[in-house]
Amino acid sequence: MALLLSLAGFLLGAMPFSSWLGRLVAGRDIRAYGDHNPGATNVLRAAGFAPFALALLLDISKGALPVGLAYHVLGIQDWQIVPIALAPPLGHAFSPVLKWRGGKAIAATMGVWIGLTIWIVPLVGLILLVIWSLLLRPSGWAVLLTLAGLLLFLLIWDPRPVFLAVLGGHVLLLVWKQRQDLAQKPELRLGRGREQGSDQ
Repeated sequence: MALLLSLAGFLLGAMPFSSWLGRLVAGRDIRAYGDHNPGATNVLRAAGFAPFALALLLDISKGALPVGLAYHVLGIQDWQIVPIALAPPLGHAFSPVLKWRGGKAIAATMGVWIGLTIWIVPLVGLILLVIWSLLLRPSGWAVLLTLAGLLLFLLIWDPRPVFLAVLGGHVLLLVWKQRQDLAQKPELRLGRGREQGSDQ
């Protein structure tokens, strides 16, 4: 069962809803915008807020639906949940539909934590990401510090090994996807204007 759910989660995560939505609504390849990734942020740049909101919802749902089904409905809460929780962001990040070039998997990762904890971890993560994104550039450092904050939060709130293993896998994936940003020295934003930001 865990293997089937992991495969289904990977395939769902690999569906490039943002790219398809950009083509459908704006008639454009969203990878021509911003950071050239097939994520919801570039839907915003190419097509506006309403398509962006829909794309973001779809990308979050790719993680939330299979993981929520496994964890809360089927009761898979042991170590078998780890590959299920890693599969959707991996599918988004390395989509075979896009020749293995996917997005940065931030929204899909948030969806996974919605599937696991409903609102608690995603809310903390969103608050941290907003704060660090307002303070630092490039955006990869905001992602990294958000992940560090989530680790601290889990160690205090619910340090079950399964959750820590899932977060560890997400850290490895997101750090890899943000490696170009992390190769640069972090800077305070101050008055330098807004950076283009990370794709979802």
